[in-house]
Amino acid sequence: MLDTLTNKVTFSTAISDFKQLTKVGLSLSVVFSSVAGYLLAVETIDISILILLTIGGYLMVGASNAFNQIIEKDTDSLMKRTMNRPIPKGRMSISVAMTIAVLFTIFGLGILYYINPKCALFGAISIFLYTSAYTPLKGVTPLAVFVGAIPGAIPFMLGWVAATGTFSIEPGTLFLIQFFWQFPHFWAIGWLQYDEYKKAGFNMLPMGKKDRGAVKQIILYTIVMILVSIIPVFKQTGTFWIYPITAVVITLLGLLMLYYAIQLYKHQTDKVARQLMLSSVLYITLIQIIYVVDKFLH
Repeated sequence: MLDTLTNKVTFSTAISDFKQLTKVGLSLSVVFSSVAGYLLAVETIDISILILLTIGGYLMVGASNAFNQIIEKDTDSLMKRTMNRPIPKGRMSISVAMTIAVLFTIFGLGILYYINPKCALFGAISIFLYTSAYTPLKGVTPLAVFVGAIPGAIPFMLGWVAATGTFSIEPGTLFLIQFFWQFPHFWAIGWLQYDEYKKAGFNMLPMGKKDRGAVKQIILYTIVMILVSIIPVFKQTGTFWIYPITAVVITLLGLLMLYYAIQLYKHQTDKVARQLMLSSVLYITLIQIIYVVDKFLH
């Protein structure tokens, strides 16, 4: 009886550690973006491609997260939000984590290559930049956020590339939308986690300070994000275009983020920064749904 209970606890712990290593929640949100990009590109949905994109995208992001936690095992142990991860806590060895990361990379890129070679190329670029550029730069310069925004923006466009096998203005537009969104989103997180990041030697805020100067950048990039998000209304982005009413709805969602960004400038509190962060998650989720709904109303 006791052995059975111990086995269940051990199995449950192993599953939990696996989920933490690959950041299941984040991975699924990235897969959501890829699926949205795919649906925007196709006239007829190919279920097999959609399933492969989902699996391949998940493995790609899971691999990046696993490599990231291997590299940051020492700094993870310094922050409350990460010290209970499986590697710094010693529940998972580096060799096991590396095996998972490598297998996820091989199978993930293999699946994306089966969809089409360009899909695998962008997947490989994403993993490389996240692990070999963004992760080491976090301890060197706040510009790491800029570098990290590149692999972070690939999933949305990856869906379009998976559907068409080409990279053109349409997936380029999707890339820009998610690229500019990441700055206010991650700077809001950087504000909230400023002290924790400081313990680990990270500074994720622009110009390295938690002040109104940082918030000015947040406001600026939020405005740019809104403008880029409604560019398709002008029908200069190939086959990806939206109705004027859709652009109005997207603008209103963006103005909600801008409102919290301005409030952060006025009050400089963690409460407002959290509201900004949550509104940014709401924004990127809803606009992707809105784009897809708009497309199928054409």
